[in-house]
Amino acid sequence: AVVSTQSTGIQSGVDEGAELSLDGRNITVPGYENGNFVGPTIINKVTPNMECYREEIFGPVLNVVEADTMDEAIQILNDNPYGNGCAVFTNSGAAARKFTNEVDVGQIGVNVPIPVPLPMFSFTGSRGSFLGDSNFYGKAGLNFYSQWKTVTTLWKEEDAKTATAEVAMPRMQ
Repeated sequence: AVVSTQSTGIQSGVDEGAELSLDGRNITVPGYENGNFVGPTIINKVTPNMECYREEIFGPVLNVVEADTMDEAIQILNDNPYGNGCAVFTNSGAAARKFTNEVDVGQIGVNVPIPVPLPMFSFTGSRGSFLGDSNFYGKAGLNFYSQWKTVTTLWKEEDAKTATAEVAMPRMQ
């Protein structure tokens, strides 16, 4: 049932005009040919009105939504009823701080493509991405009346090339 739901969500993006850059549907894992797997999937050119953006697709599925400005990106994220996770790629510490302070999601990656917490951190989904009154495990399991936010960052000195904020995803040259 989960694989079917994931595949339906992926297909809805394609049907609504998104580009499927990497299709993980119908994957066969050697040794587990009868298993139910969805492989890594990238849906590009996603807009906030598409079903694949409006509904969470749990699995290795990345929706790529583009914004012209940092403020527009923050507004797109905050307008979504869910608040599981997001990422920003930038060489600007000021832009990263603005983004992490203003988005209302539980897991944020800065220069890290997927902000999945390590075992010492609790799952920190937010709003529609969080059910119940406490997180799974860790310190947050004791402090369940607080809203937690996990920020994962990676900074390299050699990446600091400009003084202006860059909000585009880095690309291999």
